[in-house]
Amino acid sequence: MKNIVVLVSGGGTNLQALIDAQKRGDIRGGRISCVISSKADAYALTRAKNNDIPTRVIPRKDYADNASYSKALHEALYEEYADLIVLAGFMTILDKSIIQAYKNQIINVHPSLIPSFCGDGFYGLHVHEKALEKGVKLTGATVHFVNEICDGGPIILQKAVEVQNNDTPEILQKRVMEQAEWKILPEAVSLFCEERLTVKDNKAYIDYKGE
Repeated sequence: MKNIVVLVSGGGTNLQALIDAQKRGDIRGGRISCVISSKADAYALTRAKNNDIPTRVIPRKDYADNASYSKALHEALYEEYADLIVLAGFMTILDKSIIQAYKNQIINVHPSLIPSFCGDGFYGLHVHEKALEKGVKLTGATVHFVNEICDGGPIILQKAVEVQNNDTPEILQKRVMEQAEWKILPEAVSLFCEERLTVKDNKAYIDYKGE
């Protein structure tokens, strides 16, 4: 049984999707063993506590720079025996030391179909604002492994979502979460825990044998 450590900074809607999937039995071969927050007042911590999931708070503001913060976070991940790290609205960029120590063991969900609307500055509502400005007819979400390039790691799963004529960034954000993010993130976590993912030449491959 793999230990899944979820990193959060805010409300924790993607964390809730993982918790709900775990309760349904949709995450096979792993369990959420700890939730670590960069903010003490993150509502995601309440979601974890309501479901008897251990929590830790490592406030970003308590550390002088990203390197010292990453060192503390790295120590916590080691102490929690993390097999898989899930970024669920975690608003701190991971230091390369963590990325290298947990190569292809960190996954993130991004609210667009990468390589569209991704990279530096593309987070939260900004992504949906840019999608609407461009007038795309389809957007969606991507779950990918994390590497040193922002949103540049191997893509695990993607799911498309239709853009509608009267969408606002807020409406589109909600639809992308409900129809894509909350579905493919638990699926990707389960694939990892079942050891059905491999990475070669910066591409992720799913083993569909036995289905």
